[in-house]
Amino acid sequence: MPPTRSRRVRLALLAALCLFAWFVGRPVGFLAWTAWNDSRGVRVIPEGATGDVSGLEDTAVRGIHVIPLEHEAAVSALRELLDQAAEQDLQVSIAGARHSMGGHTVIPDGLVADMTEHRKLVFDEAGGFLTAGSGATWHDVLMFLDPLGLSVEVMQSNDSFTVGGSLSVNCHGWQHGREPVASTVQSLRLMLADGSVVECSRDQNPELFSLVLGGYGLFGVILDATLRVVPNERYQQAGTVLPAEDLGATFLARAADPTVGLAIGRLSIDPDDFLGEAILRVLKVDPSDDPLPAIEPSGNRRLRRTIFRGSVGSDYGKGLRWALERRFGAQAGGASTRNAELAEPVHVYANGDLSATELLFEAFVPHAELDAYRRAIRPILERGPCDLLNVTVRDVREDQTSFLRYATQDVFSLVMLFHLERTAEADAELAALTRKLIDAALDRGGSYYLPYRLHATRAQFERAYPMAQEFFAAKLRFDPSGRFQNRFYRTYGR
Repeated sequence: MPPTRSRRVRLALLAALCLFAWFVGRPVGFLAWTAWNDSRGVRVIPEGATGDVSGLEDTAVRGIHVIPLEHEAAVSALRELLDQAAEQDLQVSIAGARHSMGGHTVIPDGLVADMTEHRKLVFDEAGGFLTAGSGATWHDVLMFLDPLGLSVEVMQSNDSFTVGGSLSVNCHGWQHGREPVASTVQSLRLMLADGSVVECSRDQNPELFSLVLGGYGLFGVILDATLRVVPNERYQQAGTVLPAEDLGATFLARAADPTVGLAIGRLSIDPDDFLGEAILRVLKVDPSDDPLPAIEPSGNRRLRRTIFRGSVGSDYGKGLRWALERRFGAQAGGASTRNAELAEPVHVYANGDLSATELLFEAFVPHAELDAYRRAIRPILERGPCDLLNVTVRDVREDQTSFLRYATQDVFSLVMLFHLERTAEADAELAALTRKLIDAALDRGGSYYLPYRLHATRAQFERAYPMAQEFFAAKLRFDPSGRFQNRFYRTYGR
């Protein structure tokens, strides 16, 4: 007997409810489960040891010396540390926020100069420059500049790092069309291994200036740096979803607009279209005369964290995250400010599972090679043993300042984040993967970034940085006792 009309309606409603529960209830339930199980553990480094954010470099040391705020006190404390090191024939490593990932702030059985208290900020109104103690974080800097209507010219995409650390790795960010941060440094004060303090700039001690910026703490201790600043601008933001093969050309065309203040791309890690689609986010200057609001957290951080953490180890979570980003994140408009965009700490997305770690790898390729590189690494990453969580694409221009430079021409950077168990075995698997990614970049005239795991072979390092031997020879000229060392130097410099 055929169903009555009312029964057909009820069946249709039931089917609709089932579909609603599946398409709406499943993602809501998944995100609720992710939020409930989100780990927020804080790793504790053993007493008498130091380490870095990787959780893989905990190392026993002879002592950790916290360097004080004021300049004269800092100079005195550092000289005492260096005297002790000379008397006991010890090496010294320099640490800030410790967000490098390959032992760049670590030397076994050595002394550590902890710069995190040396964070004094002074603004020169006449010259329009900021002088920042090397232990100041970019968050400190942004909060200091915001009431002045000013902002940072170049920094990373998060504000948790120290100024000294950022200069030591010569960071870049999503300030498109710009050289790395070294280009914004007017001068810096440096303590050498003999305890003397020298000022370095493009005019004073220019060789040392270029070596220290991107020098990984091997030439001396950066005490403070004088930086150029820019106006804090109001932005209107917009995003575009596009095929990944079109990202490079579209990025450069959109970013050529002089009203664009920030721009960043992201590649899909959705397993159903892995690296096949992209989002380009562009923030354009809003000419409104309304007063700029004070820094506020951008968006719903808790929800964004939950969506991101849900992609760990889950194909469904990765697909859901991309669907939400392309629907809401890419298409959303709205006003923001430069400082609000830059003032985001790393803990918003950071791993809190103490049995795991999350490690970065970054490749640089010439503008014209972006899509060729994407196509080359797609099968490497799809078959790789490590859980890829993110790929962002940024525009970096040729570095005219630092010696050990990664941007020897205009490049796109591809920043990749991997989740893996915090074990030597998992790190070795990532090392094998990383070497393939490096070879793919080198074969296309590119390079890779040095602050992360020391996975590259010596041959790869020397191919990517052909000036390296001259760099290490200069280190021995300026630091003949080899007082300043770290794991990076012991891996590639000796």
